[in-house]
Amino acid sequence: MPKERLFITVKTYPTLSRKHGETVCTAGIREDGSWVRLYPVPFRRLDEEEQYRKFDWVELEMRKGTADHRPETHHPTDAKNILPMKHLGTEEAWKERRKVLNKVKVHHRLQPLLDGAKANTLSLALFKPAKIIDFISEPCERNWDEAKVSAMRDMASQGELFGDEQWRQTFRLMPKLPYNFSYRFEDADGKRSELQVLDWETGQLFHNCLRDARGDEALALAKVRQKYMDSFLKTDLHFFLGTMKEFHGFSPNPWVIIGVLPIPHPPAVEQLELL
Repeated sequence: MPKERLFITVKTYPTLSRKHGETVCTAGIREDGSWVRLYPVPFRRLDEEEQYRKFDWVELEMRKGTADHRPETHHPTDAKNILPMKHLGTEEAWKERRKVLNKVKVHHRLQPLLDGAKANTLSLALFKPAKIIDFISEPCERNWDEAKVSAMRDMASQGELFGDEQWRQTFRLMPKLPYNFSYRFEDADGKRSELQVLDWETGQLFHNCLRDARGDEALALAKVRQKYMDSFLKTDLHFFLGTMKEFHGFSPNPWVIIGVLPIPHPPAVEQLELL
């Protein structure tokens, strides 16, 4: 099977699966600008040198998903063989990143995305909201589903999740987020929507703020909101959108925000040159 190059744009916050244990949904762009979803990826069980970052070019073998009928879903033949090749940094207002992202169609209206999901022709997209209305945090279950945790423990004890004894002894589940985060926004048609944010960085920011606030959740939430409603609104804000597998094809709106993309505005000189 030939190897392909993929530009990683999305890593969602870890979730639990009875079949795969703790997994991360990863999405990226091929060199021609087409989308790929990689699932499942046991990201935190990979060795440090095997772990990829957002905005890495990676090389891997993958095959089309069979259990997941969404058109962009692929399975890595071996997650340990996802090879990071090159990281694109933030220099010159994301110049190198923007060169890659410019290959991807930017959607400004939600209706074509809803139609595409229903027709099973689309389950990943880059979207630019016309107006941000609010960033919302709502309490949710504070603990992982115990049935999924038990299933993961059973697989671990049977050696199905880990390649060696060291992992079985040291691996700890990622803490579950006690809040759901969402953006409320308008698209170019004035259509209002509220979509949940599943970006890994959102969850990690909450944990970091909670640590800095010494456990004060209200203060941590305020700091997260400041980032997503104040800092990000000063950028050319885009969303990476993806559909939820269990709702894809029939739900009125199966889309969620799987990645927040706060693209910095280019310098004024560059803007004039582009004009």
